[in-house]
Amino acid sequence: MSRHASLLPATLGQTIDAWLAEDIPSFDYGGYVGAEIIPNDRKVEVAVVQGPARLILMGERLALNILARCSGVASRARRLRSIADSCGFQGIVAGTRKTTPGFRLVEKYGMQVGGADTHRMDLSSMVMLKDNHIWATGSITNAVKQARTVAGFSIKIEVECQSEAEAMEAIDAGADIVMLDNFNPSELELAAASIKASLGAKKQVLIEASGGITEANAAEYMVPGIDIISFGSMTQSVPHVDFSLKIAH
Repeated sequence: MSRHASLLPATLGQTIDAWLAEDIPSFDYGGYVGAEIIPNDRKVEVAVVQGPARLILMGERLALNILARCSGVASRARRLRSIADSCGFQGIVAGTRKTTPGFRLVEKYGMQVGGADTHRMDLSSMVMLKDNHIWATGSITNAVKQARTVAGFSIKIEVECQSEAEAMEAIDAGADIVMLDNFNPSELELAAASIKASLGAKKQVLIEASGGITEANAAEYMVPGIDIISFGSMTQSVPHVDFSLKIAH
């Protein structure tokens, strides 16, 4: 069993049952066709399944869809991590919360298997203050201070920043992580170096780069001073890996 399998929740079976119930709301007409037992007498490339034919065929498309999607995410995560390694980038390669509704567990698992960080799992994992939070409260400082009153000391606060000045305001207000959003590579390197120099050793704050970073241009953003690079493209528009299931005969 893969070590990653121990990450999966005890409720996984219930989730898959719910997916099956959605896929088979009434009669499974195809389940009437076929032998009762599929023999396990031949190896296949990825996995071997045995059991009643009707049950296997009932779950075939659902299982293949899950494998295809998860493997696509894992493959992209692995390629991005490989790019980072080839560049000598020591920071974290992460996904985002831009996942498919109802399918986050599978996609986050794919990130883990591919060697990427999952970033926050949900809204309660970490506070991320974006432009709408800031506009709603009037300033970055107000947003961070309001968030800290409920997040307490144990939950990190990250602030999405459009400039170095915004990043410094967030840090002064008590943010743990600043995201430099939609910077080009040269701007990103200069801003990260300036922020780190301003802080010195007096305060440890992580700097994340995000926005417009893809597999094609990732290496350009893997610059000194960046602790985390997050990729919405790790799950959005990711190509699937094609799987099929064949009965041994």
